[in-house]
Amino acid sequence: MLSRILTVGGLTLLSRATGFARDIMLAAILGAGPVADAFFVALRLPNHFRAIFAEGAFNAAFVPAYARVRGAGGADPAKLFSDRIFTLLFSVELVLLVIAVLFAPAVVALLAPGFASDPARFALAGELTRITFPYLLLVSLVTLYGGILNTLHRFASPAAAPILLNLTMMVTLALAAFFPTAGHAAAWGVLIAGILEVLLVGGDTLRFGLLPRFSAFQLDDDVKRFFKALGPATLGSAGTQVALFADTIIASFLSAGALSALYYADRLNQLPIGVIGIAVGTVLLPEMASRIAKRDEAGALNAQNRAIEFTLLLSVPCLVAFLLVPDLIMRALFARGAFTAADAANAGATLAAYAIGLLPFVLLRSVSSTFLARGDTATPVKALFASVVVNVALKILLMKDYAQVGLAFATSIGVWINFLLLLWFAYRKKLFALDSRLQTSGLKLFFAGLALVAGLLLGERLLSPLFATWLRLGDVALLAALGFTGAIVYFGTIGALMGRRWFAAFGQRPTSQNEPPPLDTFE
Repeated sequence: MLSRILTVGGLTLLSRATGFARDIMLAAILGAGPVADAFFVALRLPNHFRAIFAEGAFNAAFVPAYARVRGAGGADPAKLFSDRIFTLLFSVELVLLVIAVLFAPAVVALLAPGFASDPARFALAGELTRITFPYLLLVSLVTLYGGILNTLHRFASPAAAPILLNLTMMVTLALAAFFPTAGHAAAWGVLIAGILEVLLVGGDTLRFGLLPRFSAFQLDDDVKRFFKALGPATLGSAGTQVALFADTIIASFLSAGALSALYYADRLNQLPIGVIGIAVGTVLLPEMASRIAKRDEAGALNAQNRAIEFTLLLSVPCLVAFLLVPDLIMRALFARGAFTAADAANAGATLAAYAIGLLPFVLLRSVSSTFLARGDTATPVKALFASVVVNVALKILLMKDYAQVGLAFATSIGVWINFLLLLWFAYRKKLFALDSRLQTSGLKLFFAGLALVAGLLLGERLLSPLFATWLRLGDVALLAALGFTGAIVYFGTIGALMGRRWFAAFGQRPTSQNEPPPLDTFE
């Protein structure tokens, strides 16, 4: 499992790296003004719906269902099942696309009502939405293809697909002079990227003879079970997006730049969430679903514990950095061109607020996998509902005094509630337990984190004077020096506390005595 996590994590890291390059260009060319706000609203619209109907709910319901059908009946029933789901998914997304394109101003008014006081920004957001919204249909197809490949332990092309979005947007931004605005350039980059992603992941699916095709829809038992799981999963994904919708709606009433500060802070916060949390969850869900289908509960629980352990190992340094030096991170990465030092300070404060909820963010996918792998998509919704209520209420209370920082803080409190409730439900149903290794290593990781805090505080105090006269490169050099120092301190402490055998255990694959061969034949 570790090799698969490293494959997904490595490609996701490359995606995030190119994403940062893209965001540096966005910050320098768009800045944090009205055009940037209009583009980020246009980008959030398909992303919100994608998270509800595609990557969120769809993956949670489809991957275990496809694994179950393939495990019980083989490749032919699984192909028929994917054909029927593809036909339905394409039809629904096409209708949604037509509605969004025809009524783009109404959609923008719903999501960003504060833009109504600025007719130019409102009109631009609607225009850009018509360009970006087809990305939803395209990325939904990518999600379906990726779910099929992930079930068969093929992770490379789905994990690599987002890289195309970053590269394409960088190309169109570089050619911004040929578009009406830089926002138009970025929006067209999104649409072109969707087409390229479909070709990449769809081509990989076709290579193995698994590409879904249109077929007469039939509500058989497998499809009924899929919908039974999809309903609660959709409610759960929608609940998460309600909180993000609230961010966008409330931020549209704040001063210009609030939406942009949220965007850049969230981009940094999403680095460990994507590279670590989502990568681990992407591999863990089909692994647990496969083992549970084989009635290997011990192997499934061991895989989950190792996934949590590995997630904590890589997340602690990000948490410490985001809490201790958020302003420095923002200045070093984005403070150039139209993105000012004041913009960096606002985004840095927002990043620190997001960081309060970083650990539950990265662990959510691993904990929820214990339910999703069993086809239980309803229980995570119960935990999410309570968290969304608290989240939105806190946003309303904090927006006036703390602007976008209050919105980010409310998000962090909400995700903590979600995470703790999920743990409680799992313990109550006896579906999760911390093994002795995870308990011991968790305590040691805590002490390694404290050592990193001390190392960064001391390093910043000693190194800041050395780079104070380096002008624009000073922040970049200081951040690089602190990163190098922190890595030595943290992983040196980990090595001293854990030993070599602890790392080696991640590569072991437990097997049950009567375990049949794996479902896939491509590895």
